[in-house]
Amino acid sequence: MADYQISNGQISIQIDRMGAELKSLKRTDTDTEYLWEGDPAYWKRTSPVLFPIVGSLRGGSYLLNGTNWPMGQHGFARDMEFQLKSQNDHEIWFSLESNEETLQKYPYAFVLDIGYELQETTVIVKWKVSNPADSDLYFSIGGHPAFCCPIQKEEKQEDYRIWFDTKDQVTATAIKDGLAAGEHTVYPLKDGYLQITEHLFDNDALVIENHQAHKTALVRPDGSHYLTVSFDAPLFGIWSPPGKKAPFICIEPWYGRCDAQDFQGIWQEREWGQHLAPGKNFEASYQICV
Repeated sequence: MADYQISNGQISIQIDRMGAELKSLKRTDTDTEYLWEGDPAYWKRTSPVLFPIVGSLRGGSYLLNGTNWPMGQHGFARDMEFQLKSQNDHEIWFSLESNEETLQKYPYAFVLDIGYELQETTVIVKWKVSNPADSDLYFSIGGHPAFCCPIQKEEKQEDYRIWFDTKDQVTATAIKDGLAAGEHTVYPLKDGYLQITEHLFDNDALVIENHQAHKTALVRPDGSHYLTVSFDAPLFGIWSPPGKKAPFICIEPWYGRCDAQDFQGIWQEREWGQHLAPGKNFEASYQICV
């Protein structure tokens, strides 16, 4: 059982204080669960927030002011306990502030607020990063929600499709050994639809950059869109663990990305990285509609 729950009568969500991670998303009229359960046999997480990096660092570290700072994939926020900031029937907020532990691996003062707001059958996931210091703050942030696919256990994932709000094609940046390679794969679409196949994720996530789409949906064999993710993020990932036939698909809006294979490691120059001047805030959100 997660630590917190809110409901607006149409949908309900559950959230853990660890990582302020969304653990459940249900429609109350059908009791259908849309969020992956986190079975560690496939993947132990459900919807981690990625901060202060998205993806992996080349060599497992970044270079800042002549010093190498090690950091694991996707940063540390997903493994830290957040504090409840506010809660009512339709919205809940959590907060994480820099401390001695974070400063050992990320020498910046920050405040990270994560919120969830319910509107009819939509969850709005909100992020706010604040820079309380008198120097610039560099970071990346992203979502990693995993959704049940198939949504009906008797159905097969390979009979499902992914829909994008673009008709002809999407171009994905190739990922090799956790880093962006200088190669791209074009995925032709039929009226915006991409068929899910057993080997779609053999080469890791489909990383789709440069605002190619801002809405994507999971589509049942009968053609119905049962879950739609909408976002303004400049890039996003589509992922499921390769070779595991995992019964979920991740749709991941990102403001950041893993390093390129030839990246030299200078922190301020990471592709798609975000920059905050002293005293400024960064705010972003995405929506999950069921």
